[in-house]
Amino acid sequence: MKKIFAGNFTQQDPIPEAGIAAALEVMRSGRLHRYNTGPGEMGETALLEEEFAAYIGAPYALALASGGYAIGCALRALGVAPGDPVLTNGFTLAPVPGAIASVGGLPIFVEVTEQLVIDLEDLADKITTSGAKVLLLSHMRGHICDMDQLMAMCDAADVAVVEDCAHTMGGAWNGVASGQHGRAACYSTQTYKHMNSGEGGFLTTKDPDLMARAVILSGSYMLYERHSAAPPTEAFEAVKYVTPNVSGRMDNLRAAILRPQLADLPRQIDRWNALYRVAEDGLQTANSVQIIPRPKAESIVGSSIQFLLPDFDVAQIHKLLAACAARGVELKWFGGAEPVAFTSRYDSWRYAPAQSLPRTDKILAGLMDMRLPLTFSTEDVRLIVEIISDEVAEILKVA
Repeated sequence: MKKIFAGNFTQQDPIPEAGIAAALEVMRSGRLHRYNTGPGEMGETALLEEEFAAYIGAPYALALASGGYAIGCALRALGVAPGDPVLTNGFTLAPVPGAIASVGGLPIFVEVTEQLVIDLEDLADKITTSGAKVLLLSHMRGHICDMDQLMAMCDAADVAVVEDCAHTMGGAWNGVASGQHGRAACYSTQTYKHMNSGEGGFLTTKDPDLMARAVILSGSYMLYERHSAAPPTEAFEAVKYVTPNVSGRMDNLRAAILRPQLADLPRQIDRWNALYRVAEDGLQTANSVQIIPRPKAESIVGSSIQFLLPDFDVAQIHKLLAACAARGVELKWFGGAEPVAFTSRYDSWRYAPAQSLPRTDKILAGLMDMRLPLTFSTEDVRLIVEIISDEVAEILKVA
């Protein structure tokens, strides 16, 4: 009889008791709005911004309603206007090109490599041919490209880099925190990310003018002096009358939930990486399964794992998905012709100009993705890997 996995791939850890207690205190006060504070008092959101800035190593941080809003806010603050081309990875999630489209920009997709990172050769070509002055770089599913090489290329071409760090909060490249290479960085605290507030996000930057515009954009109602992880008051003088309010603030309730999670994030990262290494070690021994190599310069947060099945055709992929699902293992496939949940493909985003990415197409055709929630144990992951390996072997036996 075949083994079955009985766990839940969408079940997260509970909110820490300290977060629950802090949230109850906010609710009892009735002061959920981030600016609903007394003279000299700092609310939960302002405190969270200070703590997140210190954790990431950025001088300025802004807590926002979602990671997608943070990206759109960064693009607006950079001055992306309707019709402007914006470069981004061909392999990403829909909120990334969606943020470009939300400000009227034109997403220009760049090929990705088998390491699931942006193809620097194609990027160099498209910087030249597109005329784009902004790269929205997606560290998709936690994979970080050679940031030293990418930044040298973009700096030489005067291309501003906005890093989408939704999957790399707590990760690093060559010891530099993910998000601290480019002009701005955006993070997510949506339920399936590294901290959980249901929805939420952050924008960080070293640029005082960009942050001043972002704070006004977020809906500060001229209360920007209540932001402590922000530039001095003078930075707001030139922008406060000409920057629109596009409200997307985080509230004190979500901030209260997040502060204990941020304090505990290093420990959680160690837990994720322990699960990831078990999955990686197990899948490396499976026939026809190609693991994504992780460079030594990359410090990962292994909250999900990806692998390639380059020898499988569409029918075999569907058979594997069904067989694993029947045994309780939830795999996602990024090569489907139609969007399924979060696995939509660049040619599904028809608000972007039609584009051809043959190298990316080939990779996505065999790309599998699997969450590794912290509610799993290492024994759970060993069983999951055993099930995947068994089903891959069964399909190859029939082929």
